[in-house]
Amino acid sequence: MGPAACGFAPFGNVATAPCTPLCRRLGACSDIGVIANIEGDGAPIGACWMRLVPDGMGLAYINEHTPQLGIALLPSWQHKGYGKLMMLAALDAARQRGIKQVSLTVHPENPAAGMYSSCGFVQTGVRNSYLLMQVTL
Repeated sequence: MGPAACGFAPFGNVATAPCTPLCRRLGACSDIGVIANIEGDGAPIGACWMRLVPDGMGLAYINEHTPQLGIALLPSWQHKGYGKLMMLAALDAARQRGIKQVSLTVHPENPAAGMYSSCGFVQTGVRNSYLLMQVTL
């Protein structure tokens, strides 16, 4: 089954396990993003979301108008093209909501940094040894 069989649903009310502040209350009304499901299965395989956070919160904080992006994909679905499809769908959802730019941070040794670049993100700095990346929509 290839990436073409991956469907995306806009956020609803999604329950998540305790995690970092960026993914707490995943699907809150201010979040923008998508949940990826495999056609015929229905079980989520991942999510990509953006959230505006309070002043200075999070390594990727730029300003009050730039949401920070989070992405998670089950390990068995990684490195198969689903992450990029999910991120592009989430960025499109942000564009449709009038968002002008999005930021994220990634460890320099994380292979996902290449995928972020292929989605249009460019490195704009380093924060606490993490690459700060931004994309203009």
